[in-house]
Amino acid sequence: MSSDRLQGRKVLFIGGTGVISSACARRAAELGADLYLLNRNVSSVRPAPEGATVISADVRDTDGVRAALKGQEFDVVVSFLGFTSEQVAQDIELFGGRTGQYVFISSASTYRKPARLPVVESVPLENPDSAYARDKIACEELLGRAHHEQRLPVTVVRPSHTYDRTALPFDGGWTVVERMRQGKEVLVHGDGTSLWTLTHHTDFALGFTGLLGNPGALGETFHITGDEVLSWDQIYRSVADAAGVEPRLVHVPSDAIAAHDTRWGESLIGDKAHSMIFDNTKVRQLVPEFTASIPFSQGAREIVAWHDEDPARRVVDTRIDAVMDRLIDAHRPRPS
Repeated sequence: MSSDRLQGRKVLFIGGTGVISSACARRAAELGADLYLLNRNVSSVRPAPEGATVISADVRDTDGVRAALKGQEFDVVVSFLGFTSEQVAQDIELFGGRTGQYVFISSASTYRKPARLPVVESVPLENPDSAYARDKIACEELLGRAHHEQRLPVTVVRPSHTYDRTALPFDGGWTVVERMRQGKEVLVHGDGTSLWTLTHHTDFALGFTGLLGNPGALGETFHITGDEVLSWDQIYRSVADAAGVEPRLVHVPSDAIAAHDTRWGESLIGDKAHSMIFDNTKVRQLVPEFTASIPFSQGAREIVAWHDEDPARRVVDTRIDAVMDRLIDAHRPRPS
């Protein structure tokens, strides 16, 4: 069991206060890991768990990190902040020969689309429409070479859309909920029927911590996601229900959104516009205690409640709001 495996193990998280990493840090600490977090120590939303040692450093400053770690070795090193091959190369230099396991957080956006569903880890990696995904693929390729040529003990984990109470699953964030509460129409990409997988960060952490210090995870790749499958219309309606409103949904083709807003379009064409359902058999074979028990209906209530606790959290992106107005006006169904 992972609880026995992590007890007393020296574990370093590069990051540790993000949406995904904060839940993983809490669970690792609960399981008895001797946990270190390497970050800039600036997060108040997701503070370090009790008992963790925070090492304050800029992870992009190689000399500063080397000095901060003072030659320490770790049973496990997890990189939550590796986004380019140059950054991963820095980690290989820093931790090669100094850890029993290097865990890299990649992304399920790297999978070729459209993919046969449910997606398994052997689906080819290819995403010409997402620079973020292409960079993650390059990171994985570099780590694969380091594993085979330098014996770096690598494990790759590919989260899909993982959220916590602070993170709405929409471009524009709270802007969508604010529009709903004002009675305005809300933009949904495509026809609203494509299928998506949302994973609560505590569910992710349950599977993830079972891979740490696990010999069966070395040289392997895993995705860890929820099992609930929802259409995008259902996702919007779950949030609307949590917000106490009836949504007015308008469907806009993803390519029309991309033509109007390049950044928003990349997140759709390269990822969310495609149905993505995942087979979690591989991680469950190694971590049988992993279950994804939190439905998005519950997660949506947590999200809305957290934002309603403090008006400062209910931030409207005026640019996205205006883009939504223009696109909805252009694609609103006209009376026949």
